Amino acid sequence: MADWQISCISKSDRTSPHDRIRQVGGAGGWRKPTNDVIRLIEAGTDTFWVSVGGNRTDVVVDTHNGRKYIRTRPDDQRQNNLLSLPECA
Repeated sequence: MADWQISCISKSDRTSPHDRIRQVGGAGGWRKPTNDVIRLIEAGTDTFWVSVGGNRTDVVVDTHNGRKYIRTRPDDQRQNNLLSLPECA
């Protein structure tokens, strides 16, 4: 099983947090489209996570109005952990 730390995102111009993230990426320059991340998480072959305050917070698949999207597990942070990441270069 592959384990990926997400350290950057690429956003669309949409305002909804459920539709904004198009792609995620990390150290070494890897990038994956959100739909691929959803497929890999649901297949149980890969895990994705972000570091929040030095702690690992897992990324999960959720659904809003019938549309799947990624988010982090709830934690003590008020802001969306993924949307607060910097844009991928």
